[in-house]
Amino acid sequence: MAGNFSPSVGSCVWVEDRDEAWIDGEVVEVNGEDIKVLCTSGKHVVTKASAVYPKDTEAPASGVDDMTRLAYLHEPGVLQNLHSRYDINEIYTYTGSILIAVNPFRRLPHLYSSHMMAQYKGAALGELSPHPFAVADAAYRQMINDGVSQSILVSGESGAGKTESTKLLMRYLAYMGGRAASEGRSVEQKVLESNPVLEAFGNAKTVRNNNSSRFGKFVEIQFDEKGRISGAAIRTYLLERSRVCQVSDPERNYHCFYMLCAAPKEDVQRYKLGEPKTYHYLNQSKCLEVDSINDAEEYQATRRAMDVVGISTEEQDAIFSVVAAILHLGNVEFAKGAEIDSSVPKDEKSLFHLKTAAEILSCDEKALEDSLCKRIMVTRDETITKTLDPEAATLSRDALAKVMYSRLFDWLVDKINNSIGQDPHSKYLIGVLDIYGFESFKTNSFEQFCINLTNEKLQQHFNQHVFKMEQEEYKKEEINWSYIEFVDNQDILDLIEKKPGGIIALLDEACMFPRSTHETFAQKLYQTFKNHKRFTKPKLARSDFTICHYAGDVTYQTQLFLDKNKDYVIAEHQALLNSSSCSFVASLFPPMSDDSNKSKFSSIGTRFKQQLVSLLEILNTTEPHYIRCIKPNNLLKPGIFENENILQQLRCGGVMEAIRISCAGYPTRKHFDEFLNRFGILAPEVLVKNSDDPAACKKLLNKVGLEGYQIGKTKVFLRAGQMADLDTRRTEVLGRSASIIQRKVRSYLAKKSFILLRNSAKQIQSVCRGYLARNVYEGMRREAAALKIQRDLRMFLARKDYTELCSASVSVQAGMRGMVARNELCFRRQTKAAKIIQTWCRGYLARLHYRKLKKAAITTQCAWRSKIARGELRKLKMAARETGALQEAKNKLEKQVEELTWRLQLEKRIRTDLEEAKKQESAKAQSSMEELELRCKETEALLIKEREAAKNVAEIAPIIKEVPVVDQELMEKITNENEKLKGMVSSLEVKIDETEKKLKETTKISEDRLKQALDAESKLVKLQTAMQRLEEKILDMEAEKNIMRQHQQTISSTPVRSTLGHPPTAPIKNLENGQQINLESEFNEAEFTTPVAGNAEKSAAERQIMNADALIDCVKDNIGFSNGKPVAAFTIYKCLLHWKCFESEKTNVFDRLIQMIGSAIENEDDNSHLAYWLTSTSALLFLLQKSLKTDGSGATQSKKPPAATSLFGRMAMSFRSSPASGNLAAAAEAAANAVIRPVEAKYPALLFKQQLAAYVEKMFGMVRDNLKKELSTLLSLCIQAPRTSKGGMLRSGRSFGKDSPATHWQSIIDGLNSLLVTLKENHVPLVLIQKIYSQTFSFINVQLFNSLLLRKECCTFSNGEFVKAGLAELELWCCEAKEYAGPSWEELKHIRQAVGFLVIHQKYRISYDDIAHDLCPGLSVQQLYRICTLYWDDSYNTRSVSQEVISSMRALMTEESNDADSDSFLLDDDSSIPFSVDDISSSMQEKDFVGIKPAEELLENPAFLFLH
Repeated sequence: MAGNFSPSVGSCVWVEDRDEAWIDGEVVEVNGEDIKVLCTSGKHVVTKASAVYPKDTEAPASGVDDMTRLAYLHEPGVLQNLHSRYDINEIYTYTGSILIAVNPFRRLPHLYSSHMMAQYKGAALGELSPHPFAVADAAYRQMINDGVSQSILVSGESGAGKTESTKLLMRYLAYMGGRAASEGRSVEQKVLESNPVLEAFGNAKTVRNNNSSRFGKFVEIQFDEKGRISGAAIRTYLLERSRVCQVSDPERNYHCFYMLCAAPKEDVQRYKLGEPKTYHYLNQSKCLEVDSINDAEEYQATRRAMDVVGISTEEQDAIFSVVAAILHLGNVEFAKGAEIDSSVPKDEKSLFHLKTAAEILSCDEKALEDSLCKRIMVTRDETITKTLDPEAATLSRDALAKVMYSRLFDWLVDKINNSIGQDPHSKYLIGVLDIYGFESFKTNSFEQFCINLTNEKLQQHFNQHVFKMEQEEYKKEEINWSYIEFVDNQDILDLIEKKPGGIIALLDEACMFPRSTHETFAQKLYQTFKNHKRFTKPKLARSDFTICHYAGDVTYQTQLFLDKNKDYVIAEHQALLNSSSCSFVASLFPPMSDDSNKSKFSSIGTRFKQQLVSLLEILNTTEPHYIRCIKPNNLLKPGIFENENILQQLRCGGVMEAIRISCAGYPTRKHFDEFLNRFGILAPEVLVKNSDDPAACKKLLNKVGLEGYQIGKTKVFLRAGQMADLDTRRTEVLGRSASIIQRKVRSYLAKKSFILLRNSAKQIQSVCRGYLARNVYEGMRREAAALKIQRDLRMFLARKDYTELCSASVSVQAGMRGMVARNELCFRRQTKAAKIIQTWCRGYLARLHYRKLKKAAITTQCAWRSKIARGELRKLKMAARETGALQEAKNKLEKQVEELTWRLQLEKRIRTDLEEAKKQESAKAQSSMEELELRCKETEALLIKEREAAKNVAEIAPIIKEVPVVDQELMEKITNENEKLKGMVSSLEVKIDETEKKLKETTKISEDRLKQALDAESKLVKLQTAMQRLEEKILDMEAEKNIMRQHQQTISSTPVRSTLGHPPTAPIKNLENGQQINLESEFNEAEFTTPVAGNAEKSAAERQIMNADALIDCVKDNIGFSNGKPVAAFTIYKCLLHWKCFESEKTNVFDRLIQMIGSAIENEDDNSHLAYWLTSTSALLFLLQKSLKTDGSGATQSKKPPAATSLFGRMAMSFRSSPASGNLAAAAEAAANAVIRPVEAKYPALLFKQQLAAYVEKMFGMVRDNLKKELSTLLSLCIQAPRTSKGGMLRSGRSFGKDSPATHWQSIIDGLNSLLVTLKENHVPLVLIQKIYSQTFSFINVQLFNSLLLRKECCTFSNGEFVKAGLAELELWCCEAKEYAGPSWEELKHIRQAVGFLVIHQKYRISYDDIAHDLCPGLSVQQLYRICTLYWDDSYNTRSVSQEVISSMRALMTEESNDADSDSFLLDDDSSIPFSVDDISSSMQEKDFVGIKPAEELLENPAFLFLH
């Protein structure tokens, strides 16, 4: 581009400088190829024309977001753009799709909040300000939409901020792909928490960075088909093992060593540790602490991170025990032993550390010492033990420490991967590569060699990607393009890794020979690559070599190449640690198989090369994204921008190579409107004649004679140097225009001077002529004055004579007329007085008669009512006496029942005793009968024997007279006793039957009497109720009589004059009518309740369920409003009050009502339905708030005098307050008290009230969110004004069509009006309407203001005018709906002040105090700073605020940088509930519910007659 640029005098150019790299200046002289430039620093520079670059004088002071939009894409332009953005804390910049991140070395928490992540979610790349979140979002969206895995490559030198950028990327990916809180976020949490663990064991302080990663890391985040994180894996590359044993000043060893030394006291004592300065591996550097790192806190944080990633407490203790063992091993020193070339621990200190290390590693102390001081060599015939000298023992000790640490780090990585869990079925992955950047130090060893090999590989991949993106851009714009060559570094890669002749192959070969040294290796390199253009041998160096990398030449020292390349474990160390009793230590050194012992030689270089190959294979299967991290200075301090250092990093990062590739094609790309706006002055006629921008651009370029350009679909593509040519021609046109303007201005000034001189001459002439004319006029005026004085004097004398004569005549006439008038007046007064006396007398007589009639009528009415009441009282007393008799009968019946019960129990006892006696007597009789039968049988047997003996004797002897043997008396006696017993048993049975009959009759009688007693009790309750009502009526009548007496006294005591007019009969009539209505209604209610109470077919619970069903069926639909209040709410309240649900300890009516409301608002999108239920629930909540009283409040109220509940009682109170006239306010309050009655609330009622409040808040949020959702799509279209080119403006003017964005503002107004109509139709309380619109306007303010701060194209003058016009429409709406909008307009203060700042002119003249206190008092320093730095005038090309103001803001931000909240410049949307129940209560009044008609459907139901 420099070669194609031909500077002329006045051209602004960039000149190369040794100190600043590039400085700008103006060409003051051109001598052929040599030009003289006056730099802005004041010095003159003479240089070649081909060595300078053009400077874009119209570039924004704050730079551009995407450097492909620069007019001149070259080194100084890129450097200046980064510098400008760095000065305003814009640390991120795009170069196409590549993100360049400059480390600010300060905390900028406002850039990385969750709100910022929400802003970038779903936004296209380039739509918002550059940010790592945008790159991560683009990768995630591309993965989801295209179904292709992605990779993000983060590179840069140590201290550039690679690790922090990687954390941000993973944090955003976890935000996008994380699971819901209920599912757990274990995978993403472990991925994020793995960073502290790996940083603790893999990061260290270096010269360039306090937290430098000493290993490469590639994090694979795996996603499922739904785009959620399903697994992850971490791959590491080339841990710098030599740092464990060798630390150069002022660097530090790995963080974990210092953390363990700063651990809690119990941990330190367990591992027998001390201060870091006492350990050899740590005290090699004087830097033992870092200001920004608290080792004790980091230790605890690392422990917590290990818990998250799944490392158990036992494993954590084992990990730190290995770290402690390494520290103790480092303090083991060796001295010469007794034998030749032998070594032993140097002193007691060394023995202590050796013993401690053995204890920690759980191995034998002697075996550990032998493994460090001896080697066992196995030959075919025998095993030889070889001793090592102190130097070799020290190397053996260091080798053991390095291999232990390396194995520990590998174990951590494997453990993290196993804990996180890889998903073998993952659909996609996004890989984040955090890799070390190109390194070149004074001493470059094997680590730098491998690091630079990695960067060479990645640079080749980067070049191919950039070239591919360039081609895709050309294809997208559909332009012709030819093959573009780019520098290929394949020759360097072949030099390093080619087999068999590459550097790594030669190094492996040297490592396999025991006698090889670094010098023989270097000589081999010199011989092999002596003719290679990328390989050189430094002068005066015996073993060093230099490679020409893409980023510069690097000289490597080969002294430690062979040792660092060897990848093997000493057999003694392997055997010792494998036999450790600690399972963790033994697992780090598993037994080696025989096959592995016999395997080929392996090296670090070869293994690393294989890892690189696998890494690139993964990258080639993904779509790459690049982030290049830049370190602005080596002091690691904010605000310092070192140009030369940054240029070198841009070259190392491949950014300059990407720019070179772009310059090889079409480096300048301008949108049609931007191109025409800038270069339209070269051919103004083209803008007028052409209707489309592409044709206008083509004709303009053809007219100026450019060739080789391309016209795309949306952009103009220019070759290198063509932009400078166009700018030169534009400068010439502007110069000629300036000459013409100067000529016109000079002509104008000369003409203006001539006209001024001519006007002065005319003015002098007019003054002189005026003086002469005034003298002539003075003489003429004097003469006229003398004549006028004479005339006036004569007239005065004549008028004086006439006046005297006239006044005398008038006096005579006035006296006569006055006398006649006074006589007439006296007569009229007398007549009027007589009439007044007659009037007063007649009025007095009439009023006296009326009062007598009235008094008699009242007395008659009172007497009649008293008579009726006494009759009723007598009836009630008679009923009461009957009730008393019934009560006495009841008591007698109860006593009789008790007596009968006692007798029944007594009879039962007697019957039981009789049965027992009967049983005993029956048993005795049975036994006696058996005895008698036995005796009879014995007697019969004796008789038979005697008869036989008699027969025998009769046969033998003569006949003898028979003598009876049986005792007849005894037989009769026994027979009589049996008959008596049978009689007694039969009589007992008869008595028992009679007793059972009597018992049944008595039970029936007692049941009848009990039923009569219950009926009597119910009648007694009814009579008591009726009696209480009558007593209340009597009290009302007495109160009426007292009121009448007081009123009569008031009337009689009033003076006669006050009784003029009509008598106050109307209030008394109203009182009488009201009393009659009250009595009739009460009697009707009493008559109606009697049959209802007597209906016992259904239980009270069933009736309550049926009534609740009827109520819910009625109010679940929209039943309208009465007097602006919801009928449903009033009906529900009256029913609950009548059913005494508020005082119930247990009821399900509240739950059913809540379920009904919940099901009614299931449709969240119907604002009309939601507004109706919002009004109903808020009204019901108000009624409950006023009615429900807790026990405490009830007790407090009981101390006050009881309020009169009857009609006459309330009217008596009103008359007492205003005895002479009716107090309307008191009457309204009394009516309201009749509607809303305080009750003692139980727990279910209070819970119902809380649930109602929750539903009011929920419905309020639903209506508000529906409006926000409707407006959000329109707001995104209202933030940016339509883009019009100059040509378009010339062709179409300022007119807007139907598709004008002004219609979007009207759509917002229509949305606000539509909701307002809905809310008004449903009578939503005013306080809720105001809160809805207040929060909606706050949402509009947040959306517009945040978009303004996040999009540079929105911070323009024309956009400010566009948004200001829209805000004017909103202000007009707020004025029209002032009652409902409330303070909503004040919610737009941020966007109003920001837009007001954008549209003011001459910003460079405004001071910071004017901005902060007058223009934008509501904006913070961070917000003002961002607006000022992003602002650019696209209409008049004016400047923003001065640099002094920017510096003041930057100083204030630096002072406030310690406060994390002060750094946030974005606003948060407030979605809280902005009102309380008290606010709703204060917005309504109890009198508003007077006169509301209940639901008509329920009035027809007999169970709801109480609603009448």
